[in-house]
Amino acid sequence: MSRKIEEFMKKHGLEVGDLIRVIKRDGDELLTFEGLVMPPYELSPGETLTIKLDNGYNIGILIDAIERVEVLENAAEKPKMTFQEVLPRKEGLPNVTILGTGGTIASRIDYKTGAVHPAFTAEELAKAVPEIFEMANVTPKLIMNILSEDMKPEYWKRIAHEVAKALNSGEDGVIIAHGTDTMGYTASALSFMLRNLTKPVVLVGAQRSSDRPSSDSAMNLTCAVKMATSDVAEVMVVMHGETSDTYCLAHRGTKVRKMHTSRRDAFRSINDIPIAKVWKDRIELLRDDYRRRSEGEVEVDDRIEEKVAILKIYPGISGEILDFLVDKGYRGVVIEGTGLGHVPQDFIPHVERAVEEGVAVCVTSQCLYGRVNLNVYSNGRKLLKAGAIPCEDMLPETAYVKLMWVLGHTDDLEEVRKMMLTNYAGEITPYTRFDTFLR
Repeated sequence: MSRKIEEFMKKHGLEVGDLIRVIKRDGDELLTFEGLVMPPYELSPGETLTIKLDNGYNIGILIDAIERVEVLENAAEKPKMTFQEVLPRKEGLPNVTILGTGGTIASRIDYKTGAVHPAFTAEELAKAVPEIFEMANVTPKLIMNILSEDMKPEYWKRIAHEVAKALNSGEDGVIIAHGTDTMGYTASALSFMLRNLTKPVVLVGAQRSSDRPSSDSAMNLTCAVKMATSDVAEVMVVMHGETSDTYCLAHRGTKVRKMHTSRRDAFRSINDIPIAKVWKDRIELLRDDYRRRSEGEVEVDDRIEEKVAILKIYPGISGEILDFLVDKGYRGVVIEGTGLGHVPQDFIPHVERAVEEGVAVCVTSQCLYGRVNLNVYSNGRKLLKAGAIPCEDMLPETAYVKLMWVLGHTDDLEEVRKMMLTNYAGEITPYTRFDTFLR
């Protein structure tokens, strides 16, 4: 805390957590604000008093503009939260494990920096939404506490083994609390790693932290529990289906993408429709070709090759970039081509060289919607002749994760081609649907 704000708070007898009224001069006008005193923003020069308004948002008020401060209510000491290692179970309810990995659903504002940070343990997450205990016996477990941009392939393996351990020990479903930025990658990775999946696995997150009035975390988690106790034995992502708190959507793990930086309904199924709409009181299945709940032990196949990259095609791109990846020992490259999966003509010899060096080169489209087709234009046909593998309607990130998994099983390029074009987890739709384009 800066000396200036420290002296201001001391002079007016202010403590963090006090409810105060601030009279501020704005030209000839006096403005009044009421709110809770918050710790000052650590990176500010110490010129502002930060208060949380009753709508849940914070404002900073320049202390030089403050005419008067009144303490309406002194800060009360907050009761300490305690958690039991084993939460009480109710007979007749299904059993669900929540694996905490971090992310905004398990975050709150750090008022020292003004940033969102992982803060809640999995127990806190469960306690914050008590209604889920009326739906299932919840076993929370924190396995890591990271923001999803810090996710790594080695963590996917750890998550997969924790999921299998829970399901094979008798749990009826597993929920993974995960940051939204890379949720699609993790969902794809689990879709390929979890073989003989017999029960639901649901990834859930939040676009807005739990301490914000517009937080979507509670509803998303409630809907996730519904899907985790459903008959759908697939890896899914469950998030808001529209901006209001009406319903969530359950997306197939290999077909989902975050399509907006901040909207609560940021997630969309690409080139496919969601599995279900999840309302507060019911599940509305949107398709019937999902994998059903069954008996059997879930297996983890976590053999992956991490030396795989994604390369986006852009005007003026140099083939030297692909050469660099090949020279650095990368075993696979997913190209986000333009349109139907195109690359510049002078890029094709570099693809040919990569394939000759034993590197698997797969082609997706940066358009996202639609299907790769390398047979329409001459550059596409030349790309095919060079040995590139067209990835149908797979998302680039799904193709990236799948190629890692495939190369973990074989380095024979013909076998790689065969496996990349085999539909293992709903990553390839058999035909292009006209009703899936985001408008």
